[in-house]
Amino acid sequence: MVEAVRLIDTRERILDSAERLFMAHGYDGTSMRQITGEAGVNLAAVNYHFGSKESLIQEVFRRRLDWLNEERMRILNELESEADGKALKPSQIVDGFFGTMLRMAGDENRGGITFLRLMGRTLTEPSEFIRAFLAHEYKVVLDRYKEALFQALPDVPKAEIVWRFHFMLGATSYAIAGTDALRLVTDWQIEKEDSVDRLDRLLPRLMSFLLGGLRAQLPQFPEEAASDGE
Repeated sequence: MVEAVRLIDTRERILDSAERLFMAHGYDGTSMRQITGEAGVNLAAVNYHFGSKESLIQEVFRRRLDWLNEERMRILNELESEADGKALKPSQIVDGFFGTMLRMAGDENRGGITFLRLMGRTLTEPSEFIRAFLAHEYKVVLDRYKEALFQALPDVPKAEIVWRFHFMLGATSYAIAGTDALRLVTDWQIEKEDSVDRLDRLLPRLMSFLLGGLRAQLPQFPEEAASDGE
């Protein structure tokens, strides 16, 4: 019993250390030596529990994403049950998918701001195998939320909804990666009270922005504009 508890503790310590280091330095910028040093274990312990660095980062994500995706599905199922066959409001769908992840950042037991920033960093600079892994982990949830959006916005072509969802993912990833990137790219001065750590401000700001993009006027492409003028 004591040995089993010790093994679980070691495993969780490795995951916690890897999560912090991957967030700070990225997957490629983090070495196994750094992880073992921070976790206070040897390389054999990491190999015993995870086998490889690739498997380790997958497990770092899986232990958080399993709950996140279950919660997203629970919320969507509940909303659809209450709607009794009627289409949901776009705001409900956007909040269920994106808002749930941002609120998760307020729960340290679910990874807190560390995991939120790791998600942001990984989605803006993913390795190919991480992209494939996340696509697999998200597939069922993404499909359900896209279908809900198709029903909520029947006058918007499905291709446009897919593109807008893609843009929303990008905006969210950039936003949760932290305000350091904002300062670097724009040289705008962000006051401390408006930093990404202020989730109470980030959430309503981001939701307002995402909904604005989702409901934006449909684009006109050059060939369509030419046809209109004939």
